[in-house]
Order: sequence, then C-alpha cells, then structure tokens
Amino acid sequence: MASSKNNTQDLVRLSQWDALLLESLKGYGWSADELLRRVREGDVPEDTSKFKFNYQNLLDTAAADFDTVEAAVRQGYRIKFNTLRGLSNWILLALKAEPEVVAEPGQEAILVTLTAEQHSRLLSVISYGWTVTETGAAESGSHYRIEPMTRL
Repeated sequence: MASSKNNTQDLVRLSQWDALLLESLKGYGWSADELLRRVREGDVPEDTSKFKFNYQNLLDTAAADFDTVEAAVRQGYRIKFNTLRGLSNWILLALKAEPEVVAEPGQEAILVTLTAEQHSRLLSVISYGWTVTETGAAESGSHYRIEPMTRL
C-alpha cells in the first residue's frame, strides 16, 4: 500500500488501542527498524508507565498483518475510532502534551495547547467525527478544543 503523510486518506487505519500501544513503544526512542524487529519478535519491555500496557494486542495485530504495522510505523496511520479518554491518552503519549478532559455530559471535549507541528500530526491521525478548533494563542503554540461532532 503506497502511503503518504500528505494524503491522510492513504494512511493505514489502526484501532485506537493499537495506536496507543505503538506510541508507547515509540517512546523508547528506537529506530523504526528496531521497533519493528522488536514487535515482530515479541521482544517488548514490560510497561512500567501509569498505563501498564500489555503489548500482546499489538503483537497479535503484527502477527496477523505485519504490513499494516510496518506502514503505520514508517508512513503514519489514522485511528479508526477515537473515544474522549483514548484520544486524550494518545495526545499525552504521541504529542507529549498535557490535555485537559472536560467530561461534562453534552460538553465533552479535550483542551490542549499544541505547536503547529503537533496540531498537524493530530489532524493526520484523528478519526472522523471530531472537530479541532483553535481557541487562542499561547506562548508555546495555540490552544485547541477537540470535541466530538454533534449530530444535527
């Protein structure tokens, strides 16, 4: 599958869970080749973060369809479906930004300050059904409100 970061329609799709697991492993700073070798061989560390991830689901996905995992690592990916908390955790892991979750019924949103590069990465990954609105400027980027689209 030919993929391009410039054309997000061509990116492989990952479950939110696999995306979180992948971003957690990227946090180790391995090269793409090293990360893929470790996933292929099942040579992943025990997660000692607050998430306590079990990487078995990602290992199972790679065993069933390694090409998808490889494309996700090398070209990027889109998440099939995001939840409020899952997207918030993805922002923390992948973008190293500190999101604030608004969980009030009818007002659900994520508030976060992002650089232009982080904002671009978020837009390339986020699933359909979400809006990302700039709400102001900050010294280190811009403030954004990320919320599920409302149904008309």
